[in-house]
Amino acid sequence: MKSTSFPSGWELLLVMVGAAAAMAGTTAVFVTHEQVWRYLVAAGCFVQVIGWVRHGRRLRGGAR
Repeated sequence: MKSTSFPSGWELLLVMVGAAAAMAGTTAVFVTHEQVWRYLVAAGCFVQVIGWVRHGRRLRGGAR
């Protein structure tokens, strides 16, 4: 397995989906002024963090 600084595979998918959801939620908050869209922003950021953590775990080459 190659070690790169950029995620690939499932990690890349999680990072990109999370970023897209966070940007869509941010845009929706500014356009509609409905605060409920903040949950989409938070969920997008959470998914993005999961992608980066999985990527970091893969690069470490740990026991898993």
